[in-house]
Amino acid sequence: MGASKSWDLRDLLDAWPFDPDNDARLVSVTGGRQVLQVRTPLGVEQHELDGRPDGARPYGMESALEHFQQQLARARAQGKEADFQLSAEACAELFNEGTLYYFRYHRLFQLQDWARTIRDTSRNLRAFDLIRHYAEDEDDRTYLEQWRPYVLRVHATARAMQELEKNRHQHALEAIKETINQIESLEDLDEDTFQFERERSLTTLRELHDQIERKRPLTALERLERQLEKAIQRQDFERAASLRDKIRELRRQCIC
Repeated sequence: MGASKSWDLRDLLDAWPFDPDNDARLVSVTGGRQVLQVRTPLGVEQHELDGRPDGARPYGMESALEHFQQQLARARAQGKEADFQLSAEACAELFNEGTLYYFRYHRLFQLQDWARTIRDTSRNLRAFDLIRHYAEDEDDRTYLEQWRPYVLRVHATARAMQELEKNRHQHALEAIKETINQIESLEDLDEDTFQFERERSLTTLRELHDQIERKRPLTALERLERQLEKAIQRQDFERAASLRDKIRELRRQCIC
């Protein structure tokens, strides 16, 4: 078979040499639309920033997940939820689609686009839930669960980073703690990937929690309590009594 005439990508690739430490970028293309581009060793991938990463609209909708969720909603409205099931073919479609979103949010996380990372990880977790509850085949119901700890970790980390950008340290800590509890309460799976991802995710989130806690600005109450400790250590009891009064007043007003 002879070679067909097509575009030579060499100029594009030469203009953006492969560098594993700088292989993702947001660019504006025709019409002012922003896209995510990823430089691979042999080429360039392009992801849409909104909607499905490949720009496809299966079933005339944003994604296959949206289509199957709509089918489920219709079954519920008709009182037929018990009859709703996802076939092996539907699950395979959702698995493949979820991989597209994974590729995108992995790069969005790298670019510190926390809002879109949260959006895409939330979307994949909804797909996990749908398949776990409604897949016909038991293997399909459990297939994605091995990666749930990982997706929860990325989701929580992005939430925490977003809160830290707003100087809301306590909100960041709460997001991490909430996810640690979620991962700890997951049903155990006798599967190596699940075991590895659960332990790695818990370790990573606990370390992040500790880092944020160490850097968190002290509240007014905490500052007074530390001053009280120092006053007691110095046996400055008059100062300690004054600080106790201030602490009681703060606690009474719940301004902590």
